[in-house]
Amino acid sequence: MAIDAGIAFRPVRIAVLTVSDTRTPADDRSGDRLVERLTAAGHELADRAIVKDDADAIVARLHAWIDARDIDVILTTGGTGVTGRDVTPEALARVWDKEIPGFGELFRWLSYRTIGTSTIQSRATAGVARGTYIFALPGSTGAVTDAWDGILATQLDIRHKPCNFVELMPRLMER
Repeated sequence: MAIDAGIAFRPVRIAVLTVSDTRTPADDRSGDRLVERLTAAGHELADRAIVKDDADAIVARLHAWIDARDIDVILTTGGTGVTGRDVTPEALARVWDKEIPGFGELFRWLSYRTIGTSTIQSRATAGVARGTYIFALPGSTGAVTDAWDGILATQLDIRHKPCNFVELMPRLMER
C-alpha cells in the first residue's frame, strides 16, 4: 500500500454534515476537524451544514447534496450511536443504492486501538447514493480523526495503490 507519485493528485469535492441537536457552527469541533483534514489534503470543501438528529432532515440534506453535481463525497459526523436520537445510519439507508460494509468494520477495528471495546457502540457506516459516496462517522473529534487518518485520507486519494474510491468514481453510475 503506497502513494504512486507518478499519478497526479485529483481533489475531491466534499460536503460535511454535522448531525446534532446541540452543536452550532461556533462549537462544531468534529466538523471543524474534518474540514481541516480534507482541505490540508488538497480536497475542496463543497458545502457544510448542521442538522438536528432527525431522520427526515438528514435525508433531505443528503438528497440535496447527492443531486448537486459539484459534490462527490459527503462526510457526516454524529448520530451513529445507539441512543434513541441516533438515526444517521437509518437515514443513510433510506438514500443509498449500495452499502459499503467494510468501512464500518475497518473503522471499528481502528477505533478499538484508541478506545477499546467502547468502539462497539459506534454504528459508523458508508454507502453510495446515485454516484455520491456517503460516510457516517461518530461525533467525536477522535473518531473523525481516526476515520480520516486511517481510512479516508488514502481512499479519497487517487494515487493510493492498489486501489481507492476515487478511481471508481467514473463508474459508480454504471448499470
